[in-house]
Amino acid sequence: MTASTGVSDRAAPWDNLRRTERGDSRINVGRTERLVSAIAGAALLVYSLRQRRLRALLMPLGGGLIKRGVTGVCEVNRAMGRNSAVEGTSSPVASLHSGQGNKIEEAVTIATRPRDELFQFWRNFENLPRFMDNLESVTVLDDRRSHWVAKGPLGTRVEWDAEIHNEIEDELIAWRSLPGADVDQAGSVHFSPVVNRGTEVRVVMRYAPPGGKFGGAVAHILGEDPKRQVADDLRRFKQVMEAGEVVPSTTTSRTD
Repeated sequence: MTASTGVSDRAAPWDNLRRTERGDSRINVGRTERLVSAIAGAALLVYSLRQRRLRALLMPLGGGLIKRGVTGVCEVNRAMGRNSAVEGTSSPVASLHSGQGNKIEEAVTIATRPRDELFQFWRNFENLPRFMDNLESVTVLDDRRSHWVAKGPLGTRVEWDAEIHNEIEDELIAWRSLPGADVDQAGSVHFSPVVNRGTEVRVVMRYAPPGGKFGGAVAHILGEDPKRQVADDLRRFKQVMEAGEVVPSTTTSRTD
């Protein structure tokens, strides 16, 4: 009989995080999501120590995230038929199916610029970091595809490739992430004329946050609110188009 050491026994679960996901058919959470889940779970446990009233809720949530990160198994993913551990298994084209993920819809009205100019500015995706606060960079790969790098929750960085799958000149740009993305997402931006008011710019998105539903809940608890971020991004887009720069503001109210 071979005796095991405490160190090796404790290391075994974390070795699972480094092993390829293809070796275990139960694993349905990709490496980036697992890492984010583990970090978020640990942060949530620490946060719960300062929140006595919410401790009974936050501690199980934090423990669940840590378990998700260590094991790579997520029952929510299984129920949705989603597997971020193996690239390309969900679809040969897009990594988020219609109806999945969290939905965000926000709009802003811009009066001082023509619709075609708004469309062309947005269509050059390398302009987007100028007003999208969490977006670090966008690199255009070709006429349809681009590579995105963004700030993730708890100081992480997430990356994905996206493609434009529908486009109507001066009216619509629709995109979706490609298989293997750290963030599964799909969305569209619509440019609609408003009588005597200019152009309404409306963003509709669906996304699956790193860490899944647990990760989304943690992001809200720790102050990361994607809906507010989109509203603020549109406010900054309005400022860039109308004033040529982002005007610092302490408010995050929606601008119509």
